[in-house]
Amino acid sequence: MALNKRELFLKRRLRVRNKLRAISDGRPRLSVHRSSKNISVQLIDDVKGVTLASASSLEKDLGVVGKNNVEAAAKIGAAIAERAKAAGIEAVVFDRGGFLFHGKIKALADAAREGGLKF
Repeated sequence: MALNKRELFLKRRLRVRNKLRAISDGRPRLSVHRSSKNISVQLIDDVKGVTLASASSLEKDLGVVGKNNVEAAAKIGAAIAERAKAAGIEAVVFDRGGFLFHGKIKALADAAREGGLKF
């Protein structure tokens, strides 16, 4: 049975989330969302159900408003790493959602790792 693109995305997102739930050990989740025009990332504490830090291409101070490219993703990754350090967070689990780990998602993850986050 052929599945459409959306159904494949949702299956992949659930598979990733269930694997992360098993290995999280109380670490915050670094959740990425990418749309056609923007990219955003949040640090989420699933135990308490709160967002600890976030960064988005919609923020004017990052200088990438309305951009959704590899350079913007790298700036957002560096920004979330800086904000995580300020919040006292060093280790996270990376939740790529249903997005494939390459291109913008990979650039964001690499920049966050270079900024000091461990995952």
